Amino acid sequence: MKKTILVSNRLPFEVKSAEGKPDLVPSVGGLATGLKSIHENGNSLWIGWTGLPADRTDPDFAALVDQESARRRCVPVPLTTRDIEDVYLGFSNNALWPLFHYFLQFTRYYPGQWQRYVEVNRKFADEVLRHCGPDDVVWVHDYQLLLVAAMLREKFPTLTIGLFLHIPFPAFEIFRTFPWRNELLDGMLGADLIGFHTYDYVQHFLNSVRRIAGHETRFNEIALPGRRVRADCFPMGIDYERFRGSALQHKAREPHERSEIWRRLHEHLDQYPDRKFILSIDRMDYTKGIPERIRAFEYFLDRFPQFREKVRLVMLVVPSRTNVPQYRKLKRETDELVGRINGKFATVDWTPVWYFYRSMPFDDLIDLYTSTHVALISPLRDGMNLVAKEYVATRTEADGVLILSEMAGAASEMHEAILINPTNIEQFAEALRTALEMPVAEQKARFTTLQKRLARYDVRQWSADFMQMLGSTYKIGPTSSCRLLDPAAGEAIGKSYSRAKSRILMLDYDGTLVNFDQNPDKAVPGPDLLRLIARLAEDPANEIAIVSGRGRALLDKWFGPPVTLVTDHGVWMRRGEWEEIEFLDTKWKDNVRPVIENFVDRTPGAFMEEKEFSIAFHYRRTEDALAEVRTRELRTVLTGLIADDALSLLDGHKVLEVKSSVISKGRAAARLMAGKSHDFILAIGDDRTDEFMFGAMPDNAYTIRVGSHESCAGYFVPGTAEVLKLLDNLLTHEFPKPNCVI
Repeated sequence: MKKTILVSNRLPFEVKSAEGKPDLVPSVGGLATGLKSIHENGNSLWIGWTGLPADRTDPDFAALVDQESARRRCVPVPLTTRDIEDVYLGFSNNALWPLFHYFLQFTRYYPGQWQRYVEVNRKFADEVLRHCGPDDVVWVHDYQLLLVAAMLREKFPTLTIGLFLHIPFPAFEIFRTFPWRNELLDGMLGADLIGFHTYDYVQHFLNSVRRIAGHETRFNEIALPGRRVRADCFPMGIDYERFRGSALQHKAREPHERSEIWRRLHEHLDQYPDRKFILSIDRMDYTKGIPERIRAFEYFLDRFPQFREKVRLVMLVVPSRTNVPQYRKLKRETDELVGRINGKFATVDWTPVWYFYRSMPFDDLIDLYTSTHVALISPLRDGMNLVAKEYVATRTEADGVLILSEMAGAASEMHEAILINPTNIEQFAEALRTALEMPVAEQKARFTTLQKRLARYDVRQWSADFMQMLGSTYKIGPTSSCRLLDPAAGEAIGKSYSRAKSRILMLDYDGTLVNFDQNPDKAVPGPDLLRLIARLAEDPANEIAIVSGRGRALLDKWFGPPVTLVTDHGVWMRRGEWEEIEFLDTKWKDNVRPVIENFVDRTPGAFMEEKEFSIAFHYRRTEDALAEVRTRELRTVLTGLIADDALSLLDGHKVLEVKSSVISKGRAAARLMAGKSHDFILAIGDDRTDEFMFGAMPDNAYTIRVGSHESCAGYFVPGTAEVLKLLDNLLTHEFPKPNCVI
């Protein structure tokens, strides 16, 4: 029977001694939680290190650990003290960690440590090979084990192997400085699917594959002899229900059940109700930007003195790698900065910074999250940062503000946070002021959106998506006569317009009359456009029809009669009164909605728009290469889903939309022209949905596509400015000379 084998540096438990016997305490981190459902619900093994040095552990105790591990379907990899020093404390933290986080000044390369890294990766691979068959599925995790996939591939070429990197992958110019760069890339390319937290990390990896390893890439796939490797982004989530549920439980506690830290915080707030807490939680690590954050807070108090004695920075720093020189230096610098700022600003009853240098129990952590007003997460570089997500999850009233470094992987999906450059001290101070003054209504609007997203795409969904993609095979699967509308053609259109007695102008809205905006709600018609449309509509010989995929509410608000409106791609029409010209069932939306939501969750910058009779996947804020990959995937999934439901898929400009097959701008255009004898017909649009309108036009119509895309329209113009100029020329009868461009 096919098995799933999970491989990570550490097993999902911590080994403690209870009366000479091992006590295996389950880990509560994101990875342990995310893989728990895979490990417990299937035929699986988990291979990793127990945390005990094999050469310094009593053999009888180690044997008991092995037995207890086996009961949990876990297989320990024995690592010696030298392995730990040279690989975990050595190569991983001297070379890979600083390099991948862009701290080249801290990188140290020792050939002996590299050789030990290879040997330890071989130990893990050998342990996997002892337990796997050629048809099993293996999922390897993180930077300590980047060579394992290729080692497994050597033995079992048919093995299905996934690899996930939980830290950033650096830009090519950074990665190329790594002495063993080819070996590391070859090791990673042993996998079939390589996962990263963000699209940027995927692109950095592909760029290095192209320019260092010399492999051909197409979109997010790498062509290797006899096979293809896919790299994709899967933004890791949290155990949302655990954090939210704990916050709700804490909220319901009686006063005597409260923790000491909760009582201290709330006694202070009761005494000074106008004060606010700013929370900062990190490991003591140079990637977290702790000194920069303290200096920025000092600058904030200097620049905005009105906040003195009104705010306090509650800073929890968890000890880490205390025997490493740069970490000891960082600790000293942090202590000195906290002392300086407290000495500079403190009063009898106010200390600017409360500084905790220790680990905190989970319950205390929840109390910190729920008792503070602003979370300040400002790493200089971070693969993801789950603290930001945990804070949002615990805000049961959807209040609070998140200030988040744009250098954290979480920033690519948490657009509702206040995003900052952590090295820009002015921006830092402004963000703090904005957060502290933000109205509760805006806080709730931002956090409600964030919480819905985090609840949908939690850590279990993250692992399920990766495994689903790993288990599936992914396949990568005319010229146009449209010509530029030059002055001569524009003049011909103008003359035809002037002679005509009955005219109809059918105009798309987004991308035709107004430019696209990252936020569709902001693509509002300006006063000049409204005046132009009104003047055209005043002519009794004209019918001006705006034929759009938008819903009717906004268009009805913007354009009054006598302008004709056709909305939702042809469902509703307003010629005086609104009428539904296509009668549709919308039960199909319940099946399509979760599919599109899933793709939105995995596509930073994308969003879903649900209209009355359609659902749209917008990707105008998504990087082009990722958008191309995602829409291709979504198109494949939706095509199979809607095949038997009388639905169709529309490819618009930066949007993929599902609607009823009976809806089209072509049908709406035919209805507009039916029963009338027009001697001037003009249709202008910018995307594929408008091609249906162009296709419905009679031979004597003028059709214009906005943008130089393949089209069945007769002409194209570069952009909306040229459309508005053409419409203005129709009114004024003034057309450019033949040596000009419209």
